[in-house]
Amino acid sequence: MIPVEGVENQTIAVLGLGRSGRATVAALTAGGANVIAWDDGNDTREAATAEGVRIVDLTRAESWHEVTALIASPGIPHLYPKPHPVIAQAYALGVPVDNDIGLFFRSYANEDWSYFDRAPRIIAVTGSNGKSTTTALIHHVLIECGRPTQMGGNIGTGVLSLEPAVDGEVVVLELSSYQTDLARALTPDVAVFTNLSPDHLDRHGGPGGYFAAKRRLFAEGGPDRAVIGVDEAQGLYLANQLGMGPSDDRVIRISAGQKLDRAAWSVFARKGFLSEYRKGRQAASIDLRQISGLPGAHNHQNACAAYAACRAVGLPPRQIEAAFHSFAGLPHRSQLVAEIGGVKYVNDSKATNVDAAAKALQAFSHIRWIGGGLGKEGGISDLQPHLGNVTKAYLIGHSARDFALELGQTPYEISDTMEQAVRQAAADAEPGDTVLLAPAAASFDQYPNFEKRGEDFTRLVRALQDS
Repeated sequence: MIPVEGVENQTIAVLGLGRSGRATVAALTAGGANVIAWDDGNDTREAATAEGVRIVDLTRAESWHEVTALIASPGIPHLYPKPHPVIAQAYALGVPVDNDIGLFFRSYANEDWSYFDRAPRIIAVTGSNGKSTTTALIHHVLIECGRPTQMGGNIGTGVLSLEPAVDGEVVVLELSSYQTDLARALTPDVAVFTNLSPDHLDRHGGPGGYFAAKRRLFAEGGPDRAVIGVDEAQGLYLANQLGMGPSDDRVIRISAGQKLDRAAWSVFARKGFLSEYRKGRQAASIDLRQISGLPGAHNHQNACAAYAACRAVGLPPRQIEAAFHSFAGLPHRSQLVAEIGGVKYVNDSKATNVDAAAKALQAFSHIRWIGGGLGKEGGISDLQPHLGNVTKAYLIGHSARDFALELGQTPYEISDTMEQAVRQAAADAEPGDTVLLAPAAASFDQYPNFEKRGEDFTRLVRALQDS
C-alpha cells in the first residue's frame, strides 16, 4: 500500500466505495487522515461499515464541516452529463476534488529514494484502444528483462494498493480518461498515447472533452519522454505540441502503417516489421509476424508503443524482442480460444466500440463475425470499409436489428444470444474460417461487463471442443 502524503490530521471525504474507493480509504488512513466516506449503494455502505469505514452522508450540508478534500472514484461523473450531487456540493463549497491517481502521483516518491542507486520510474499508458495490451506487454518485457516492476491502475492492482518502490523499479499504469480527467497530479516519467477514437462522449461532453481528458497526462507537469501514436489527427497535434523541433527526441512517434524516418526518434510497423529510427537511421528491426501473442495491425501498434516505452527506460532492442515472443496476450483481446476442425475461434470481447472492432476485422480473413450488444452512438456505419473479410455476421443483443440495417451486402443472421450465434457460426464454418467475437458494442444488455461476455463465448467454444 502507498500511504498518502500530506494529509495528516486532515478530514478527507471519499465518494464511492468500490475497489479503488476502499483502497483510497486505507491509504489515506495510513497517511494519518481522518477519513469519512459515502456510497450511493446501501449494500456497499453496509459492507464498508463492517470493515471499519466511517460512513457519513455527504449529501447533507452539515457533513462537510472541516472537510479539506473530496476523493471521488473514477466511475462517478464530475462534470458531464452532470456532476454527482456530492461532487457538486464540493464545488459549491470550494473543497478540492481529486481521485486516487492524483493521490498516487503526489505520494509515490518518499525519503527512501535518496538511498537508491536508480530512482524508480513510472510509465503511464492512455488512449482509446490497445492500452491494456500495451500496458501488460510493457510489464511483461520488464519482467523478462529482470527489472523490478509493478502494474496497476485501470488494469491489475489499484494504484494505492501497489507496494512502495524498490531500487530501480518501473511501475506501469493503464489510465483511462475517467482517471486522467480529474487527477490533480499527473507526473509520469514516460507517458504513452496509443490512439484516439470516439468513446465515452457523454461522460466528456463530446470528442473535444474526451481528447482533453487524455491530453492532461502530458500537460500536468509533462513527462520526461512522450510516446505518441500519430495515426490520427489528435496524435499528430499532441506530438507537435510537445516537441520543440525536428531534433527533439523527447517525443517518440509511433505508427502502425506510416514510415516515420524523419523524426528524431520513431518506432513504426509496416508489412509486419517493427522498425526503430533515430536521427534518420534505422536502429533496430523486429519481425512481428512470428509473434503469436500480437496478431494484426492493431497489435502491431501496441507493440510499437510498448517497444518505445521500454527503450525510453533503457532496455536494449534484442531483449525486448525476445520478451515479445513469450507474451501470451490478454484475455478478451484477440485471444485465440481454440482451433476446431480447421476453424479458429477468437475472443475479442474487449472490442466494445467500432474502431476496436474494425481493427479486429482487419486482423483475420474468412471471418464468421459475432457482433452486437448495446450499441453506441453513431451505430456501426464506419465498419462498412472493413467488412470485406466477413463471410457472414451473427448479430446478438439489444442492437442486433439496428446493426443489420448497416451491414450493406454482408450476409447476416439475427442470433439474439451468444449461444445461438456460436452454434450457428460453428455449423456454417469451413476449414480456414475464423469465428470472431468483436461486438462493436457494450455488453450491458446481456452481461455485466465485457469480461463476462468473453467468458461466455469461451465457455461455449470449449463445449464445442469437448463434443
